[in-house]
Amino acid sequence: MPLDIWPNLKAEAKTISELEPILANYATQCVLQHDHFSDSLSFVLAHKLADALTVEDKLFELFHSFYHNEPEVLEAVTADLAAVYDRDPAITSYLTVLLNLKGFQAIQIHRLAHHLWQNNRKELALYIQSRNSEVMGVDIHPACKIGKGVMFDHATGIVIGETAVIEDNVSILQSVTLGGTGNESGDRHPKVRHGVMIGAGTQVLGNIEIGYNSKIGAGSVVLKDVKPHTTVVGVPAKQVGIPRCPEPCSTMDQNVLNDVTSD
Repeated sequence: MPLDIWPNLKAEAKTISELEPILANYATQCVLQHDHFSDSLSFVLAHKLADALTVEDKLFELFHSFYHNEPEVLEAVTADLAAVYDRDPAITSYLTVLLNLKGFQAIQIHRLAHHLWQNNRKELALYIQSRNSEVMGVDIHPACKIGKGVMFDHATGIVIGETAVIEDNVSILQSVTLGGTGNESGDRHPKVRHGVMIGAGTQVLGNIEIGYNSKIGAGSVVLKDVKPHTTVVGVPAKQVGIPRCPEPCSTMDQNVLNDVTSD
C-alpha cells in the first residue's frame, strides 16, 4: 500500500467536492475534516452502523480506541483498500472504496468485532456482527480470523462461520458461504489459504482446506480439500485445471475455461 494513501484520499475528496457540490458536505464529514486516516475510517464505519438506539459518537469512540490501541490493524486495512483498488477494474479511486464499497467496510467492521471477541467482550462483538449483517448484508462470526489484502467483491450474501480462517490476499465474490456441514461442534469451518479466489455463489462446507493460490469456479459446492494451485468447479466440486496466474485472487477471473486443463 502506498505510504501517501491519506494525502491521496484527501485530494480525491477535495476533487469530488468541487465536481459534485451535492457531495461536498459528505466528503467533508467523512474525510476532509479529519487529520488522520484512522479518524476518517472511524467516522465512516460509525456512521454506517449507527441506529436509533446506538449513537454514532459512541461507535466512533469504539473504532477510534481500537485503531489507537492496535495501530498494526491499519496495515491490514490499507492492504484491503489497495486490494480492491488493484483488482476491481470498476474502481478508479481509493475514496470510492472507503466511502461506498460495503465489502471493504464489512471486513473493517469485522476486524473490530474480532478484537472485541478476543478481549472477552463477546456480547458487544455479537452486536457489532449483527449490525454488520443488517447494514452490509455480510454475516461474519466475530471469532473468524481474516488476514490482510482480502477483497469481498459485491459482498452481498457472504456468510462466514466461527472457526473459518481466511489468510492474506484472498478474493471472495458475492453469495459465498464458508460454513459447517450440520450441527457439529469444535473446529468445523473452512481454512482458505493465501492467494485463493472463490467465485460467486459458492458453498464451501466443513473443516476443509482450500489450498494456496487455488481457484473455485462460480456456483460450486466444495466438500473436500482443494489442492494448492488447482482449479475446481461443480457440484460437488472437482479439479478441472490449473490457474494460469500465480495468484487467482489478483485477476478475479471466474472463467474456469481460461485455465490449463488437467491431465
